[in-house]
Amino acid sequence: MERFEDYNTYILGTIGAATIILFYFLLRSDPEAAVPYNVTPPEQIKPGWEGEVLEDPSMKVSGSSLIQCYAPATGEALGRVNPSTPSSIDRAVAKAREAQTQWAQTTFAQRRKVLKTMLKFVLENQETIARMACLDSGKTMVDASLGEILVTVEKLRWTIRHGEESLKSERRAGNLLMAYKWHEVVWQPLGVVAACVSWNYPFHNLISPIIASIFAGNAIIVKGSENTAWSSSYFTSIATSALVACGHDPNIVQSVVCWPNVADYLTSHPGISHITFIGSRPVAHHVCASAAKALTPVCVELGGKDPAIVLDDLSRNDFKRVASILMRGVFQSAGQNCIGIERVIALPNVYTSLINHLTPLISSLRPGSILNDSSPVDIGACISAANFATLETLIQDAVANGARLLCGGKRFIHPNYPQGHYFTPTLIVDVTPDMKIAQQELFAPVFLIMRAESVDDAIRIANSTPYALGASVYGSATRDLERVVREVHAGMVAVNDFAVTYMVQLPFGGVKGSGYGRFAGKEGLRSLCNQKAITRDRCPALIKTSIPPPMDLPLKGGTDVTERAWKMAVGIVWLGYGDWRGKIKGIKGLVGL
Repeated sequence: MERFEDYNTYILGTIGAATIILFYFLLRSDPEAAVPYNVTPPEQIKPGWEGEVLEDPSMKVSGSSLIQCYAPATGEALGRVNPSTPSSIDRAVAKAREAQTQWAQTTFAQRRKVLKTMLKFVLENQETIARMACLDSGKTMVDASLGEILVTVEKLRWTIRHGEESLKSERRAGNLLMAYKWHEVVWQPLGVVAACVSWNYPFHNLISPIIASIFAGNAIIVKGSENTAWSSSYFTSIATSALVACGHDPNIVQSVVCWPNVADYLTSHPGISHITFIGSRPVAHHVCASAAKALTPVCVELGGKDPAIVLDDLSRNDFKRVASILMRGVFQSAGQNCIGIERVIALPNVYTSLINHLTPLISSLRPGSILNDSSPVDIGACISAANFATLETLIQDAVANGARLLCGGKRFIHPNYPQGHYFTPTLIVDVTPDMKIAQQELFAPVFLIMRAESVDDAIRIANSTPYALGASVYGSATRDLERVVREVHAGMVAVNDFAVTYMVQLPFGGVKGSGYGRFAGKEGLRSLCNQKAITRDRCPALIKTSIPPPMDLPLKGGTDVTERAWKMAVGIVWLGYGDWRGKIKGIKGLVGL
């Protein structure tokens, strides 16, 4: 009986102790917990807002340096932004440099807290952020969710979970001659970095480099596009307000917007340690030449002519699924997507079926303003009409050379928003690699299909452009799929999917005319750091590097002093890198035999 009571006492005591421990962990405060904060959005995103419709929507204001901001879907004025000047850029760099000195001393836990705070805000304010992006860039709410919010919260999640391990110092292997040393590589902040980002994803493109830069311990100057200058201030304040909420200096993040003639001052600024540039090839030439003045390294992402290769063995069950992926890959953000599908390369058995299936779908797509239309909208506006004449010319040229235009092919005058920038959703088929339209990045809602006679031919067509950013391939045969993965020129390849490499934060970037360098993932974080190599003595009390007497300068001895020094040097090399016979030879050289 006593034993039974002792057992009950033991069990109850164990349960009580476990309960106390559980409550301790549940109730204790998390030092990295997100901090609530608020950023007041502008009135323009409220339902029912109406602005003045500009007669001729343009960023230029006659007789002024101001930037005219307007909604590309409707032509409504959003406001005017006073652009940065060289002196204001100097001030921004100075503020960032001063704030970064203290920020560099923060722990990874403190930096994670800021990112967790941002993540909480983004999740709770998805609609506000999406509406801002839609109003300033013309896209749909679904486009904004997938291309602005989804990828941003993944970037935050990945950095919170994996950022510290990516930047932890690494012990590196040595060799026989250096066996008495420890070898290490550490990643340290560069200081003040810059990002010049494009307009097609005004939230994500601006916030993404901020996330990586501040987690690496840097301050950042982020230059948004003039096309989306209106939303840049609000989106930047999401980051600066999170810093303030967590007790840090908001000057770590500086936002500038300027005209191209002033951008050169930023990209050649001696106070900038690294530049991330997202944009077009012509502008990249200017940015890289400007950065070279201060020997500033640049990560360059220049868009592409991404191929989607559809193999003949695509199953019947997969056909519609793949067709839906292709539709989203082409028409996401009205085609204004640097890793959007620009060319669908189909093999003979699926070529005609794909055309027949897609023609009615593309013909029925409804352009419009998602924030104003009560009826469904499938595709948003383009950022401007500046490229429309070129698009029409490229399409007409392709048709004159044998391509078939099945729908679209020209600008669209929306009945409700005649000042909006719309291009009719377009399907053009029988395109060949020698046509201009197959070589130039369109950045538009154009579904372009090319026929390939074999896997060899598909790879040849895919590799026929100056670009090599992303690619995708669809099929069943592992051998053919892996061959495409191996042989297509690209920085990223998705198998039976589209653009998902970024959704797991694999390194983002391309080769050839699509640029160089990588952002995202471990490689992106490390590129924003000084990679410092360090060697230390393992046991300094026992062994340190010393110069052997025969090699000590000035050389001492008789006429054979040079020969003795040479034999010793040769002996060291044999000892360190020869096979066992070579090592014996090396030892003899060291002892003078």
